[in-house]
Amino acid sequence: MTHVVSIHSFRGGTGKSNTSANLAAQLARAGNTVAVVDTDIQSPGIHVLFGYGEDVGGSSLNDYLHGTCSITEAAHDVTDRIGPEVAGRLWLVPSSIKASEIARILREGYDVGLLNDGFRELGTGLGLDYLIIDTHPGLNEETLLSITISDTLVLLMRPDNQDFQGTAVTVDVARRLEVPQLLLVVNKVPSSVDPAALRADLTRLYEADVAGVLPLSEAVVESASGALFSITQPDDPWSRALGEVVGRFGS
Repeated sequence: MTHVVSIHSFRGGTGKSNTSANLAAQLARAGNTVAVVDTDIQSPGIHVLFGYGEDVGGSSLNDYLHGTCSITEAAHDVTDRIGPEVAGRLWLVPSSIKASEIARILREGYDVGLLNDGFRELGTGLGLDYLIIDTHPGLNEETLLSITISDTLVLLMRPDNQDFQGTAVTVDVARRLEVPQLLLVVNKVPSSVDPAALRADLTRLYEADVAGVLPLSEAVVESASGALFSITQPDDPWSRALGEVVGRFGS
């Protein structure tokens, strides 16, 4: 049975794609078969973290949604991009970075039900232990679908008032949709903020499990342009905090 994890944020700029890619890599290194899907079709970018340029090559999620390939044909094996000692396997289903493909999606839209079918086909076709869905920020039809089918919903937020308000709305929606597991992760936390106090405040505010408090790190920001930080710097505080999040899936 595939455990579906959606990584979501109410606003952009939270580090969602970076977190999604690193979580997927951590799960694969632990011996799991994992796929990560970039469903932020309007502004894709997770492929960069796996070392790809503008042309990923092969098929993309867009091709599947347009009916020109199967979802498994759009999956790229990126296991070798997360180091030589990987016990599991990692697949990436990228969205196209081509302007024409993005414009087509914006102009024509796509069948959200087909996306749901694709998630199921990925799980069975690749024998996945985990499916990581990197969502589009905010609340729309695609996001609601991802939340609905999730076993675990990770809500990523920054420690500022705008994110606090938006996250409250998303938490309420997730509870109405009866998501089995809801985890809050706070990213880009300044060193001046006490992590334990912040965790306690957010736990009380949202009555939810705060699974991770990730520190603001210039090194993480710099690596986000083309590397998986938790793999290259496993002993960094950010990487260790992320590892705590991985350990909470399904608990």
